[in-house]
Amino acid sequence: MRTPIRRARGARRALTGALLAGLTLLTTASPASPAFADGPSAGASPSGDSAGPTEAGTTFRTATALAQGQTGTAQASTGDYLYWVFPADAGQRPTVEATVKLPENAARRSASTWQIDVYDGLRRRQACAYGHQTRKAGAEAATVELSCVLRPVRAWTEPWANDPLPGSYYVRLTVVDLPADQLGLPIGAEVRPTVKEVGGAHDVDGTLSEPLVPGVSVASAGDGAGASAAPRTVAAGEPEDGWASGWWTDRWLWTVGGGVLAALAAVFGYSLTRGRGRPSHVPPGV
Repeated sequence: MRTPIRRARGARRALTGALLAGLTLLTTASPASPAFADGPSAGASPSGDSAGPTEAGTTFRTATALAQGQTGTAQASTGDYLYWVFPADAGQRPTVEATVKLPENAARRSASTWQIDVYDGLRRRQACAYGHQTRKAGAEAATVELSCVLRPVRAWTEPWANDPLPGSYYVRLTVVDLPADQLGLPIGAEVRPTVKEVGGAHDVDGTLSEPLVPGVSVASAGDGAGASAAPRTVAAGEPEDGWASGWWTDRWLWTVGGGVLAALAAVFGYSLTRGRGRPSHVPPGV
Protein backbone atom coordinates (compact mmCIF):
# COMPACT_ATOMS: atom_id res chain seq x y z
CA MET A 1 0.00 0.00 0.00
CA ARG A 2 2.87 2.39 0.68
CA THR A 3 4.57 1.86 -2.68
CA PRO A 4 2.15 4.04 -4.74
CA ILE A 5 2.37 6.76 -2.11
CA ARG A 6 6.15 6.73 -2.21
CA ARG A 7 6.10 6.85 -6.01
CA ALA A 8 3.73 9.83 -5.93
CA ARG A 9 5.98 11.63 -3.46
CA GLY A 10 9.02 10.91 -5.64
CA ALA A 11 7.22 12.26 -8.71
CA ARG A 12 6.23 15.40 -6.83
CA ARG A 13 9.81 16.00 -5.72
CA ALA A 14 11.09 15.52 -9.26
CA LEU A 15 8.52 17.94 -10.68
CA THR A 16 9.29 20.48 -7.97
CA GLY A 17 13.00 20.28 -8.82
CA ALA A 18 12.23 20.73 -12.53
CA LEU A 19 10.10 23.79 -11.78
CA LEU A 20 12.83 25.36 -9.67
CA ALA A 21 15.41 24.64 -12.37
CA GLY A 22 13.18 26.25 -15.01
CA LEU A 23 12.65 29.35 -12.89
CA THR A 24 16.40 29.64 -12.30
CA LEU A 25 17.07 29.36 -16.05
CA LEU A 26 14.60 32.11 -16.89
CA THR A 27 15.92 34.36 -14.14
CA THR A 28 19.51 34.08 -15.31
CA ALA A 29 18.59 34.41 -19.01
CA SER A 30 16.45 37.51 -18.60
CA PRO A 31 18.07 40.69 -19.90
CA ALA A 32 18.95 43.35 -17.40
CA SER A 33 16.68 46.34 -17.73
CA PRO A 34 18.47 49.56 -18.63
CA ALA A 35 18.84 51.86 -15.66
CA PHE A 36 19.98 55.42 -15.34
CA ALA A 37 22.75 54.25 -13.05
CA ASP A 38 24.50 52.65 -16.02
CA GLY A 39 25.79 56.03 -17.10
CA PRO A 40 27.04 56.97 -20.55
CA SER A 41 30.18 54.87 -20.11
CA ALA A 42 28.18 51.63 -20.02
CA GLY A 43 27.83 51.42 -23.80
CA ALA A 44 29.32 48.29 -25.33
CA SER A 45 31.83 48.43 -28.16
CA PRO A 46 31.05 45.51 -30.47
CA SER A 47 33.53 46.41 -33.16
CA GLY A 48 36.33 47.61 -30.89
CA ASP A 49 38.03 50.99 -30.88
CA SER A 50 39.84 50.92 -34.21
CA ALA A 51 41.58 53.82 -35.91
CA GLY A 52 38.92 56.24 -37.05
CA PRO A 53 38.72 59.10 -39.54
CA THR A 54 40.57 62.33 -38.82
CA GLU A 55 38.05 64.72 -40.33
CA ALA A 56 34.37 65.59 -39.98
CA GLY A 57 31.68 66.67 -42.40
CA THR A 58 30.09 70.10 -42.37
CA THR A 59 26.54 69.05 -43.42
CA PHE A 60 24.28 66.03 -43.20
CA ARG A 61 25.24 64.99 -46.74
CA THR A 62 28.97 65.15 -46.04
CA ALA A 63 28.87 63.57 -42.57
CA THR A 64 31.88 61.37 -41.86
CA ALA A 65 30.99 57.71 -41.29
CA LEU A 66 31.94 56.01 -38.02
CA ALA A 67 31.52 52.38 -37.02
CA GLN A 68 30.09 51.42 -33.64
CA GLY A 69 32.84 51.84 -31.07
CA GLN A 70 35.09 53.77 -33.45
CA THR A 71 36.60 57.14 -32.51
CA GLY A 72 36.61 60.00 -34.98
CA THR A 73 38.74 63.11 -34.63
CA ALA A 74 38.81 66.43 -36.44
CA GLN A 75 40.59 69.77 -36.41
CA ALA A 76 38.23 72.69 -36.89
CA SER A 77 37.45 76.21 -35.79
CA THR A 78 35.03 77.53 -33.21
CA GLY A 79 31.74 78.21 -34.92
CA ASP A 80 31.99 75.28 -37.34
CA TYR A 81 29.27 72.63 -37.48
CA LEU A 82 30.85 69.17 -37.38
CA TYR A 83 28.92 66.07 -38.51
CA TRP A 84 29.47 62.33 -38.09
CA VAL A 85 27.15 59.43 -38.83
CA PHE A 86 27.00 55.87 -37.40
CA PRO A 87 24.58 52.91 -37.62
CA ALA A 88 22.27 51.64 -34.85
CA ASP A 89 19.98 48.63 -35.09
CA ALA A 90 16.82 47.56 -33.26
CA GLY A 91 17.40 46.50 -29.68
CA GLN A 92 20.44 48.76 -29.24
CA ARG A 93 20.77 51.83 -27.05
CA PRO A 94 23.23 54.30 -28.63
CA THR A 95 25.55 56.51 -26.62
CA VAL A 96 27.56 59.36 -28.12
CA GLU A 97 30.53 60.83 -26.27
CA ALA A 98 32.39 63.92 -27.47
CA THR A 99 35.45 65.79 -26.26
CA VAL A 100 36.40 69.27 -27.43
CA LYS A 101 39.96 70.51 -26.96
CA LEU A 102 39.62 74.23 -26.52
CA PRO A 103 42.07 76.90 -27.75
CA GLU A 104 44.93 78.10 -25.57
CA ASN A 105 43.93 80.28 -22.64
CA ALA A 106 45.85 83.23 -24.10
CA ALA A 107 43.56 83.24 -27.15
CA ARG A 108 40.32 83.00 -25.15
CA ARG A 109 38.82 85.73 -23.01
CA SER A 110 35.36 84.35 -22.19
CA ALA A 111 33.42 81.18 -21.48
CA SER A 112 31.78 79.08 -24.20
CA THR A 113 28.86 76.64 -24.37
CA TRP A 114 29.06 73.49 -26.48
CA GLN A 115 26.35 71.07 -27.56
CA ILE A 116 25.92 67.76 -29.37
CA ASP A 117 22.70 66.86 -31.19
CA VAL A 118 21.75 63.43 -32.53
CA TYR A 119 19.40 62.95 -35.51
CA ASP A 120 17.97 59.73 -36.91
CA GLY A 121 17.82 58.64 -40.55
CA LEU A 122 14.81 60.92 -41.14
CA ARG A 123 16.81 63.81 -39.68
CA ARG A 124 14.52 64.03 -36.70
CA ARG A 125 16.30 65.30 -33.62
CA GLN A 126 16.33 62.60 -30.95
CA ALA A 127 16.14 63.70 -27.33
CA CYS A 128 18.79 62.41 -24.96
CA ALA A 129 17.46 60.14 -22.24
CA TYR A 130 20.30 61.35 -20.03
CA GLY A 131 23.83 62.64 -20.29
CA HIS A 132 25.51 66.02 -20.67
CA GLN A 133 24.24 67.21 -24.04
CA THR A 134 25.11 70.86 -23.39
CA ARG A 135 28.01 72.06 -21.27
CA LYS A 136 29.60 75.37 -20.47
CA ALA A 137 33.38 75.70 -20.44
CA GLY A 138 35.07 78.44 -18.50
CA ALA A 139 37.75 80.69 -19.91
CA GLU A 140 40.43 78.63 -18.16
CA ALA A 141 39.13 75.17 -19.21
CA ALA A 142 41.30 73.09 -21.53
CA THR A 143 38.62 70.60 -22.62
CA VAL A 144 34.88 70.08 -22.40
CA GLU A 145 33.23 66.65 -22.44
CA LEU A 146 29.70 65.96 -23.63
CA SER A 147 27.54 62.83 -23.82
CA CYS A 148 24.11 61.80 -25.03
CA VAL A 149 22.39 58.49 -24.29
CA LEU A 150 19.44 57.88 -26.61
CA ARG A 151 16.38 55.75 -26.00
CA PRO A 152 16.55 52.14 -27.22
CA VAL A 153 16.10 51.76 -30.98
CA ARG A 154 12.77 50.16 -31.91
CA ALA A 155 12.19 47.86 -34.87
CA TRP A 156 8.92 49.58 -35.76
CA THR A 157 6.78 52.47 -34.54
CA GLU A 158 3.70 54.49 -35.40
CA PRO A 159 4.12 57.17 -38.11
CA TRP A 160 3.21 59.95 -35.66
CA ALA A 161 5.74 58.83 -33.03
CA ASN A 162 9.30 60.09 -32.71
CA ASP A 163 10.83 56.82 -31.54
CA PRO A 164 14.38 55.95 -32.65
CA LEU A 165 14.33 53.55 -35.61
CA PRO A 166 17.04 51.35 -37.17
CA GLY A 167 19.35 53.15 -39.54
CA SER A 168 21.85 55.99 -39.65
CA TYR A 169 22.30 58.38 -36.75
CA TYR A 170 23.88 61.78 -37.33
CA VAL A 171 25.92 63.55 -34.66
CA ARG A 172 26.33 67.32 -34.80
CA LEU A 173 28.84 69.12 -32.60
CA THR A 174 29.07 72.90 -32.37
CA VAL A 175 29.40 75.85 -30.04
CA VAL A 176 26.07 77.51 -29.20
CA ASP A 177 27.18 80.45 -27.06
CA LEU A 178 30.37 82.37 -27.79
CA PRO A 179 31.18 86.04 -28.45
CA ALA A 180 31.63 86.89 -32.11
CA ASP A 181 35.23 88.00 -31.63
CA GLN A 182 36.10 84.50 -30.37
CA LEU A 183 34.89 82.67 -33.50
CA GLY A 184 37.48 81.07 -35.75
CA LEU A 185 39.89 79.91 -33.06
CA PRO A 186 41.33 76.41 -33.66
CA ILE A 187 39.87 73.47 -31.74
CA GLY A 188 40.20 69.70 -31.71
CA ALA A 189 37.14 67.42 -31.60
CA GLU A 190 36.80 63.76 -30.75
CA VAL A 191 33.57 61.74 -31.05
CA ARG A 192 32.91 58.10 -30.19
CA PRO A 193 29.51 56.36 -30.68
CA THR A 194 28.86 53.12 -28.81
CA VAL A 195 25.80 50.89 -28.41
CA LYS A 196 24.50 48.63 -25.66
CA GLU A 197 22.27 45.64 -26.36
CA VAL A 198 19.11 45.99 -24.28
CA GLY A 199 17.51 42.65 -25.23
CA GLY A 200 13.95 41.64 -25.93
CA ALA A 201 12.41 43.88 -23.29
CA HIS A 202 12.05 46.53 -26.01
CA ASP A 203 10.97 44.26 -28.89
CA VAL A 204 7.80 45.13 -30.77
CA ASP A 205 5.61 43.22 -33.21
CA GLY A 206 6.69 44.73 -36.50
CA THR A 207 9.76 45.72 -38.52
CA LEU A 208 10.71 48.30 -41.10
CA SER A 209 11.00 47.07 -44.66
CA GLU A 210 14.37 48.82 -44.92
CA PRO A 211 16.60 50.64 -42.41
CA LEU A 212 16.63 54.42 -42.53
CA VAL A 213 19.94 54.93 -44.31
CA PRO A 214 20.96 57.19 -47.22
CA GLY A 215 20.28 55.73 -50.65
CA VAL A 216 18.15 52.81 -49.50
CA SER A 217 15.05 53.90 -51.44
CA VAL A 218 17.03 54.34 -54.67
CA ALA A 219 18.62 50.91 -54.34
CA SER A 220 15.27 49.28 -53.59
CA ALA A 221 13.68 50.91 -56.65
CA GLY A 222 16.49 49.63 -58.88
CA ASP A 223 16.12 46.10 -57.54
CA GLY A 224 12.37 46.14 -58.13
CA ALA A 225 12.79 47.22 -61.76
CA GLY A 226 14.91 44.18 -62.49
CA ALA A 227 17.77 46.30 -63.79
CA SER A 228 21.33 45.91 -62.64
CA ALA A 229 21.32 48.49 -59.89
CA ALA A 230 24.53 50.00 -58.61
CA PRO A 231 25.78 48.78 -55.25
CA ARG A 232 24.01 50.49 -52.39
CA THR A 233 26.12 53.24 -50.90
CA VAL A 234 25.34 53.66 -47.24
CA ALA A 235 27.19 56.45 -45.52
CA ALA A 236 26.96 54.83 -42.10
CA GLY A 237 27.83 51.27 -43.09
CA GLU A 238 26.06 48.46 -41.23
CA PRO A 239 26.31 46.81 -37.82
CA GLU A 240 28.68 43.85 -37.61
CA ASP A 241 25.84 41.31 -37.71
CA GLY A 242 23.87 43.13 -40.41
CA TRP A 243 20.53 44.88 -40.09
CA ALA A 244 17.49 43.69 -38.15
CA SER A 245 19.43 40.88 -36.41
CA GLY A 246 17.17 38.25 -38.03
CA TRP A 247 14.13 36.69 -36.40
CA TRP A 248 15.90 35.62 -33.21
CA THR A 249 15.23 37.47 -29.95
CA ASP A 250 15.50 36.48 -26.32
CA ARG A 251 11.72 36.75 -26.11
CA TRP A 252 11.78 33.22 -27.56
CA LEU A 253 13.45 32.07 -24.35
CA TRP A 254 10.57 33.43 -22.31
CA THR A 255 7.99 31.93 -24.67
CA VAL A 256 9.53 28.46 -24.70
CA GLY A 257 10.39 28.59 -21.00
CA GLY A 258 6.86 29.66 -20.13
CA GLY A 259 5.41 26.79 -22.14
CA VAL A 260 7.68 24.28 -20.39
CA LEU A 261 6.79 25.61 -16.96
CA ALA A 262 3.07 25.54 -17.82
CA ALA A 263 3.33 21.88 -18.89
CA LEU A 264 5.22 20.95 -15.72
CA ALA A 265 2.70 22.80 -13.57
CA ALA A 266 -0.15 20.94 -15.28
CA VAL A 267 1.49 17.56 -14.64
CA PHE A 268 2.23 18.50 -11.04
CA GLY A 269 -1.33 19.68 -10.48
CA TYR A 270 -2.71 16.46 -11.94
CA SER A 271 -0.51 14.37 -9.64
CA LEU A 272 -1.94 16.25 -6.66
CA THR A 273 -5.59 15.88 -7.62
CA ARG A 274 -5.80 12.42 -9.18
CA GLY A 275 -6.02 10.65 -5.80
CA ARG A 276 -4.40 7.38 -4.73
CA GLY A 277 -6.50 5.07 -6.88
CA ARG A 278 -8.70 2.18 -5.73
CA PRO A 279 -7.86 0.90 -2.22
CA SER A 280 -6.36 -2.58 -2.17
CA HIS A 281 -9.11 -4.00 0.02
CA VAL A 282 -11.84 -3.03 -2.49
CA PRO A 283 -12.35 -5.76 -5.11
CA PRO A 284 -12.49 -4.80 -8.79
CA GLY A 285 -15.90 -3.89 -10.18
CA VAL A 286 -17.19 -2.48 -6.88
